[in-house]
Amino acid sequence: MSYIVNKSSPELVGPPTTKPVAPTVADVINLSSFDKAIGSYLFTSFHVFDNGILEPAMTIKGALSQALVYYYPIAGRLVITGAADGGGDQLCVSCTGEGVAFVSATASCALDDVKLFDPPFAALLKELAVAHPAAGEAEADPLLLMQVTEFACGGFVVGMTWNHVVADGKGIAQFLRAAGELARGLPRPSVLPVSCGDDSLPELPPLVAAMEKAMLTQESKQFAYLDVTIPSSVIGRVKAAFDDGGDVARSGGEPCTVFEAVAAVLWRSRTRAVLISGDSDADTPAPLVFAANVHKHVGAKHGYYGNCVTSQVVAATSGEVANGDANDVVKLIRRAKELIPAQFENGGVAMNGAAARVERQLMSALFGYNAFYVASWRNIGFEAVDFGGGRPARVMCHVGPTAVPSCVACLPRDSGGASVLLLCVKEEHVDAFLAELESFK
Repeated sequence: MSYIVNKSSPELVGPPTTKPVAPTVADVINLSSFDKAIGSYLFTSFHVFDNGILEPAMTIKGALSQALVYYYPIAGRLVITGAADGGGDQLCVSCTGEGVAFVSATASCALDDVKLFDPPFAALLKELAVAHPAAGEAEADPLLLMQVTEFACGGFVVGMTWNHVVADGKGIAQFLRAAGELARGLPRPSVLPVSCGDDSLPELPPLVAAMEKAMLTQESKQFAYLDVTIPSSVIGRVKAAFDDGGDVARSGGEPCTVFEAVAAVLWRSRTRAVLISGDSDADTPAPLVFAANVHKHVGAKHGYYGNCVTSQVVAATSGEVANGDANDVVKLIRRAKELIPAQFENGGVAMNGAAARVERQLMSALFGYNAFYVASWRNIGFEAVDFGGGRPARVMCHVGPTAVPSCVACLPRDSGGASVLLLCVKEEHVDAFLAELESFK
């Protein structure tokens, strides 16, 4: 079906002239090593609400302005300053209050007409967000761009692009929840933010910093765009196999998580598909790299919304992953997760030797076709955003282009199973990968 999206011209929305009392922050905020590692990476999320509210664009625009009172570093701009210790130029956030970009839009159809809840939807998404003018590095660029598109059915989509240097997924979800609370008439956000100026965080682990730096030099590659759902029944079986097999007791009493089950199914299926194709052999390294929230490990304060994520590497060969069952793969992931706290204990001294060995053995493999990168949006807060008509029916994101095989897993939606968006296999391996996923059902 054809459709038309009419957009207003972008305007800057900043904190209101008359401001309530807001947390005090410095005019210029230094970024943590976690922030700097992101390298001004841009990310776009889409929040689909099937229950309408009165004048969604105007309501959310007003709430956005109020939220920026509390989160006003987001209304600022990136600046380059000279380091106080003479260590060279530093990327910082200047709290200029210039505002974020905002666009209101209307679509000539209903959400169901364009099947926005059904894959594939990549072609439509570009109409539902504001295109960023550059790579996110220009000092004049807003740190956040938002578009609210109202559909003929009354439902609406909030499309948001943000500069990852100012907040991670959990932090930007906290910001959106605050805007939702203000849109619903609450006098202030239920969680008061701690800005990205908090300098109490430790340094990013050396291996992770090296990976992030190397990632910036990698060229994007062509992978097939896939939108799949891992059924709840499959997740339940994988969790039960781990929990009933005595592995819970050996893991300190912690049952298998949804993320561990989903990551195991995806990693094993992808590795088997590549191995069967003959593009690797059983001894080829097939590392999994997953993003991990480390707020509790680094002592981040309640309400902190800057980047607080590390990357954890699970070292394994193609044979180990492909020839084991899902329970074996969960064990590999669990063992790697249990090592995360040691990255930040005593300045990471306990992990220095291990990290050096992994770096020597795997750094080249980490950027090859046999690597697999997984980020999860489960329980980071996007599922709880509510502007007055209820929580989102689905949360999606823009994926690609990417330099490494990757996916965003556990995207919130109101149907069963785990929604996953992937750019992880070449076109010639799609059928084999989907067949491996199907074998779990």
